[in-house]
Amino acid sequence: MKHPIYILGIESSCDDTSAAVICDGKVLSNVIANQEVHAQYGGVVPELASRAHQQNIVPVVQQALNQANISKNQLSAVAFTNGPGLMGSLLVGTSFAKSLALGLDIPLIDVNHMQAHILAHFIENGSPKPPFPFICLTISGGHTQIVKITDEFSMEILGETIDDAVGEAFDKSAKILGLPYPGGPLIDKYAQLGNPKAFPFSKPQVANLNFSFSGLKTAILYFLQKEQQKNPLFIKENLNDICASIQYTIVEILMDKLKKAVKETGIKHIAIAGGVSANSEIRKRLQNAEKQLCWKTYIPKFEYTTDNAAMIAITGYLKYLRKDYADISTAVKARLKVTE
Repeated sequence: MKHPIYILGIESSCDDTSAAVICDGKVLSNVIANQEVHAQYGGVVPELASRAHQQNIVPVVQQALNQANISKNQLSAVAFTNGPGLMGSLLVGTSFAKSLALGLDIPLIDVNHMQAHILAHFIENGSPKPPFPFICLTISGGHTQIVKITDEFSMEILGETIDDAVGEAFDKSAKILGLPYPGGPLIDKYAQLGNPKAFPFSKPQVANLNFSFSGLKTAILYFLQKEQQKNPLFIKENLNDICASIQYTIVEILMDKLKKAVKETGIKHIAIAGGVSANSEIRKRLQNAEKQLCWKTYIPKFEYTTDNAAMIAITGYLKYLRKDYADISTAVKARLKVTE
């Protein structure tokens, strides 16, 4: 009889401490401890993040094992994020994973956080999985990329941002509007009530399949300053329309490049991944593309879009099947491309 394969995933690349247990591709638990401490600073403070990880990691792993209803001795391997991310945060998860794997004498598996966002689509949860080759738009606070995936671990970047990531564009626009951090989800919320065509913002002209968001951010800033000189209550009176217009422009930029990627590659299977893929407008536009452009789109469940350990565990499981283990001396990499 085949023994079940239990993989413990540990994710600590930024400000969420997460642990998950996957059995043969199915999620048994996915526990995330958020760090509230950063909101008052308007962004993630690396030193505070790594301290919070140290406090959270043991209880989070214990909770993941309890929820999965297994003991640590049943684990087949420990998978952990080795990059990209904040150095101090990555080190907490890595050293814990190494000690646990050593203590239990089971394989250690290093996972590329960016690959894991994409491979979250392969969690067994009844949703259809994208067939190879497919294109994935990875959009988060730190990344904006169009990636071509020819098999689980063969990826090619077709285009990426040359400056800010899309999540950063949302958060910084929110900050200009005086909204609290993280502001991206708030822009999405107010945008539902506004007119997306109220204030046209110009889209940056960037070569090939690359993106740029810093110019848009500056345009938004100047536009608001000019309007507030005429009417100090401009933001307050037009918040829904401003948010809808910003969101519409950002999603237009993403969709334009996706259409171009489909045209260039001929691939019509399109997936999204990363924290910003929780955005309602991008989800809506992708669903429309299925009808209008005959694409097949793959949209992950909300809980697998932001940083979470289930995506680390599923990637660990796929690597375990290939016996692709890490050496105990493996080092964390704060900078790591999706292709590495």
